[in-house]
Amino acid sequence: MLARTNSWIATSAGEPRGYIDTPTLRELWFHTGTACNLKCPFCLEGSKPGDDRLQLMTLADVKPFIDEAVELGVENFSFTGGEPFVAREFHRILDYALQFRPCLVLTNGTRPLLQRMAQIEPLCDAPHPLRFRISIDYPDRERHELGRGEGTFEESFEALQQLHAKGFEVSIARQWEADEDTDQVEAEFQKHLRAVGLPESIRLVSFPDFLPPGSQAEVPEITENCMTEHHTAESRAQFMCAFSRMVVKQDGKLGVYACTLVDDDPDYNLGATLRESLRPRVMLRHHRCFSCFKHGASCSEI
Repeated sequence: MLARTNSWIATSAGEPRGYIDTPTLRELWFHTGTACNLKCPFCLEGSKPGDDRLQLMTLADVKPFIDEAVELGVENFSFTGGEPFVAREFHRILDYALQFRPCLVLTNGTRPLLQRMAQIEPLCDAPHPLRFRISIDYPDRERHELGRGEGTFEESFEALQQLHAKGFEVSIARQWEADEDTDQVEAEFQKHLRAVGLPESIRLVSFPDFLPPGSQAEVPEITENCMTEHHTAESRAQFMCAFSRMVVKQDGKLGVYACTLVDDDPDYNLGATLRESLRPRVMLRHHRCFSCFKHGASCSEI
């Protein structure tokens, strides 16, 4: 954790910056690493094959955090990447986490997952349920594959089919655009779901473009006044940083970040343990914080 400048607590105009306190830890995320089998130009993590900006997690890495989170009363474990199934020990990590709490996995649902289905299937019988959220950016095959590569549209739907047939709960993560006809987009997804024999009721989780890591987007700064004028105590409690943390591995060291969207800024590394990470106020300085402020964007399902 680095020493922070005054910009952490004040806007460029010198106003007190908006912040979130974290009274309890309800959800713990693990970033399994930025290595991925795909190289999507819009990836908010900049993931690609062999990437090691954030390093691959092992069971030995995550076990102490899972144990500490359980002591703190965590309700859910979630995993993101990169592509989690690129991590060799990922099925062992899931097996351990599922002994204690439900788990959610964010995945592209392509070859790394499909090739490890034999390792995934036994997790149906774990003490707690395992859910999968598969990224299918657009209901238009050509547009989806323009970013993710040829054949990925069918692979992701195949993963949805197989996981659903084995009894796992599944959902879809899609790209949201400000000028879209949301009803039409969702109807197109439902048409694809019907075509492969899946329920139309499968949840669609929409995300705006968060931009690649290190981007400096021009967004309004969030002040303390913004958080009271435009938000209530109830809505502030829905910010991910109000109830969750994310563990990452960088340069061989494990750190706890404020949420899933800010790991490209070391100021959001809040400590080496979960207890330590819950003490500081989370200042809403990152440009992605504005997406949460304006749209309520959240990776969480709790």
